[in-house]
Amino acid sequence: MTKTSGKVIGVNGNMVSVEVDGDVALNEVGYILVGDKRLKSEVIRIRGSQVELQVFEMTRGIGVDDQVEFSGEMLAVELGPGLLKQVYDGLQNPLPQLADQCGFFLDRGVYLNALDRETKWKFTPSAKTGDHVSRADTLGTVPEGIFQHRIMVPFNLPDEYTVKSIASEGEYTVEQTIAELEDSKGDIHKVSMMFEWPVKRAITNYEERLKPTEQLITKVRIIDTFLPVARGGTFCVPGPFGAGKTVLQQVMSRNAEVDIVIVAACGERAGEVVETLKEFPELIDPRTGKTLMERTVIICNTSSMPVAAREASVYTAVTIAEYYRQMGLNILLLADSTSRWAQAMREMSGRLEEIPGEEAFPAYLESVIASFYERAGLVRLNDGSTGSVTIGGTVSPAGGNFEEPVTQATLKVVGAFHGLSRDRANARKYPSIHPLDSWSKYEGAIDSAKTEYARSVLFRGNEVGQMMKVVGEEGTSLEDYLVYLKSEFIDAVYLQQDSFDPVDASVSKERQEYIFSILLDIITASFDLSSQKDARDYFNDLRQNFKDFNGSEWMGEDFKKLEKTIRDLIARHKTGVVHGAEKIMAEAR
Repeated sequence: MTKTSGKVIGVNGNMVSVEVDGDVALNEVGYILVGDKRLKSEVIRIRGSQVELQVFEMTRGIGVDDQVEFSGEMLAVELGPGLLKQVYDGLQNPLPQLADQCGFFLDRGVYLNALDRETKWKFTPSAKTGDHVSRADTLGTVPEGIFQHRIMVPFNLPDEYTVKSIASEGEYTVEQTIAELEDSKGDIHKVSMMFEWPVKRAITNYEERLKPTEQLITKVRIIDTFLPVARGGTFCVPGPFGAGKTVLQQVMSRNAEVDIVIVAACGERAGEVVETLKEFPELIDPRTGKTLMERTVIICNTSSMPVAAREASVYTAVTIAEYYRQMGLNILLLADSTSRWAQAMREMSGRLEEIPGEEAFPAYLESVIASFYERAGLVRLNDGSTGSVTIGGTVSPAGGNFEEPVTQATLKVVGAFHGLSRDRANARKYPSIHPLDSWSKYEGAIDSAKTEYARSVLFRGNEVGQMMKVVGEEGTSLEDYLVYLKSEFIDAVYLQQDSFDPVDASVSKERQEYIFSILLDIITASFDLSSQKDARDYFNDLRQNFKDFNGSEWMGEDFKKLEKTIRDLIARHKTGVVHGAEKIMAEAR
């Protein structure tokens, strides 16, 4: 088949206009020939015989009449064993190998195989000759780290097939044929361990899409208790620069109860990406005792790279996540930061001279962001097992303004909002999630009536705190002052965690439920305290013991001693339950 070619007729930043002499398709890959370089690009608009390409490399040196070759294929990724532990760029080039080949500065036009062609994998067949199979059905497995990687019928084969032959148990490379499938016309299709899939097409080879109802435990108290995330759900973490978005994502990567973590650094600053690349291979995975990279894939595009590569990295990451979901695994995809992806869309939209929307972002910004988050979900696969992709994206609004278009477009489609506060970050409160501005649509492990009561104490305490800035402590009634102290107590001992403490950095669901029951006993209690000073001293004593309690080993000797001390302190001044909390405490008992 003759491939379409064309000539460059204009260059505008990372957008190149080309006059073509045949047919091309939207999202088709083209290569611009500059000297001995072939620069990869993607078709983003077609107008008759003129097409616009977004180039994934620096466009320096491209001139009018340069030749363009179109591949006839969509922008796609390689799927197969060997993806875990890899660090890729947005085009799925393995960066360590790219650095070995190019040196300190990466050359343009160098594209490497995403999957190693030399490595041999121990294949164990599960299908037999004569079996009837269709796309996404399992032909066999190979061990990949702690997982059994399913070798599946490629998703791009549309028909039902009969297995004519299947490889015996043994070691094979990803390119070797492991099965021959016969279609209804009698044609034979050779299948290897790897295949390609277009990144902008969602993988939908499952039996049923289910409603996410099971909570994803992140082991971050403020999230799991007050702002839960569902397995297969979506959440966003907007916040100003320096508020702790990247740190929070790294903690969730390490502790969340998922099988595989995929980090899409889609335009984060280079320094923070380097920090991620250095730390992940050294972080010990609590689940396996090995390094966290054993079950992690990193897609890396810093803000200094071409804008088009930011968009590619987002779609590359979510396609790999969907691929592992098809194996019945639970995936956590963290995109950091989607604001720079949106900025790349704004830049390209401007070059295309499209009618701008709010703040010059493209008018279709909301639909593009929605289509990305919609690729999350919990699904029932053809074999009856379930798999999930949970997507969490950070947003970096300028000046911490949550009213800007990217944040608002994201809030319309996600199930939970974990808004970071500059004031809380400056006060060294970690995580700096604002407990009053944030929300979640998902059900958590702790009864919502109890958590809503705790939130009401936070709201009322905040109001008293604002009033105290005007009238002072002496002008505040003892009853209001106790509400204020209770809200500060919740913030200090439950909403904040010590990420350097080996115990407090990661809190299990069981421990959260146990600790929250004690916390609830304190904030619902009425106390016999004679003055603001007595109340302040009492809560300071409680707070210090509770913080030590948080750092003690679960159900160890220190844990039990501190629990007794805290319960004795509560009993010393408790006279009953405050009005409005009677029903909650009755149900708690």
